[in-house]
Amino acid sequence: MATGLIALLDDVAAIAKLAASSLDDVAAQTIKASTKAAGVVIDDTAVTPRYVVGLSPARELPTIGKIALGSLKNKLIFLLPLCLLLGYFAPWLIMPLLMLGGIYLCFEGTEKLHEAVFGHHGEQGATEVDGTDASQIEKEKVSGAIRTDFILSAEIMALTLAGVSESGFYAQAAVLAGVGIFITAAVYGVVALIVKADDIGLALAKSGSAALRGFGKLLVRGVPVFLQLLAGIGTAAMLWVGGSIIVHGLAELGFHAPEHMIEHVAEQAAAVVRVLPSVVGWLATSLQQAVLGLVIGAAAVVAFNLVKPALVRMGYAHG
Repeated sequence: MATGLIALLDDVAAIAKLAASSLDDVAAQTIKASTKAAGVVIDDTAVTPRYVVGLSPARELPTIGKIALGSLKNKLIFLLPLCLLLGYFAPWLIMPLLMLGGIYLCFEGTEKLHEAVFGHHGEQGATEVDGTDASQIEKEKVSGAIRTDFILSAEIMALTLAGVSESGFYAQAAVLAGVGIFITAAVYGVVALIVKADDIGLALAKSGSAALRGFGKLLVRGVPVFLQLLAGIGTAAMLWVGGSIIVHGLAELGFHAPEHMIEHVAEQAAAVVRVLPSVVGWLATSLQQAVLGLVIGAAAVVAFNLVKPALVRMGYAHG
């Protein structure tokens, strides 16, 4: 009996050791996958603050909280099961779906750029916006942010799935969940800090230390400018990410010409400038992808406006 008990304890110890090893492996893969998706995470961080610009300070953090909760639902409730199912039953369908998401990002980025350059359409539209209830504006901003987040989250989860495609089903699920939670907390924690930086500056400006008061005043003056700059970066990021998704998607589907052309131009730019060639190559690549995203977005806007009257009649769009 003692021998049997010792054998049982040995089995339990072996299982515990295996479980600990598996947890270490999942943690390592989660960190690795999060690093691989860092580019999209930066874009997500840049895009989000523009959705709270114009809201009252008291509603900024609650709005970010709602967006963060929606982002977590996107990743864990919708995208995680979808990625696992697609990865198991129809892996060939993941890239076309991501490309559709890329087109949507290009569409939204082009619309935001058009609004920034030309403003809203007509005085009547401006009056309607001014007369809209504040809670409705907040609801629309949250809804728009969560829709955009869904596309960016899909790209993050797809990149994560690609990085753990050789792992078992449960390991994939654990890594996808870990990445979803970790990245959501990181992105919206940083966004909250950025958005409330002016309030932090105001508190510092009233402190006793001269150095802290000076830094606080700098924050108060600089944060509104930084938020506007970040909104512009967010719009550019939508075009860049959308264009890059489509370029990589075309390459995955066998159409390598756009990717090769972009790589060739980037190499030529790095060879001509010769200063920080890797940075120059990355900037040239990103610029080309953003321009391609703008072209695709413009085509998507034109196509949407052509079918919009029919969508309005069917109740799928507003006039």
